[in-house]
Amino acid sequence: MQRFTWPDPPRQTAYPIARPGWPFIAAAAFATVVFALLGMKIAAVLMLTVAACICGFFRDPDRVVPAVEGGVVSPADGRIVVCEKVADSDFFDGECLKISIFMSVFNVHVNRMVVDGRVAEVAYHPGKFFSANLDKASRENEHNALFVETPSGQRLVVVQIAGLIARRIVCGVQPGDELKRGQRFGMICFGSRLDVYLPPDARAEVRVGQNVQAGTSLLGILD
Repeated sequence: MQRFTWPDPPRQTAYPIARPGWPFIAAAAFATVVFALLGMKIAAVLMLTVAACICGFFRDPDRVVPAVEGGVVSPADGRIVVCEKVADSDFFDGECLKISIFMSVFNVHVNRMVVDGRVAEVAYHPGKFFSANLDKASRENEHNALFVETPSGQRLVVVQIAGLIARRIVCGVQPGDELKRGQRFGMICFGSRLDVYLPPDARAEVRVGQNVQAGTSLLGILD
């Protein structure tokens, strides 16, 4: 029987909401109350619907993580759009295995660490806002890269990439932080893309078109 672990303590709430979502929810709720007090029923109902949708966008369910030796879990919910070896990239020296996950506005937006490891560097880069499912988004869009080193000395990179709608990258870790596999480290508001760069000898466990869940789905195995 496969074993699972909890990277973060389960929270005692039926519908967890990520902290970055509360200002958006509060603004929509405030507008709903104002329209209701002014007797603008249609506008109030519309804003109430918007508030409910924002709650859905910022949901943050607890996740269990498969206890697989050398396992690399998905950093995001979404669909695999790239799974291939590349000879050159801006984030990894030499050949590497690149796996990209596209998040739509309907996916959970919270990002989770892919392995147990130490954050060696965090590099933010301003950029454009092309649709995140395009290949050029990896290089030209606004992004935030986490360079991670595992306890065995292997290095990999996780890149948060803003998209056409997503205009805010949230990252709550700093260089030197030690994180567990599946632990929350940030989010991208309203969907986008996560790129993962693994050593060339890593074995992929996903395929293009497959849907994955952050922390729960295995992307690959480090040898």
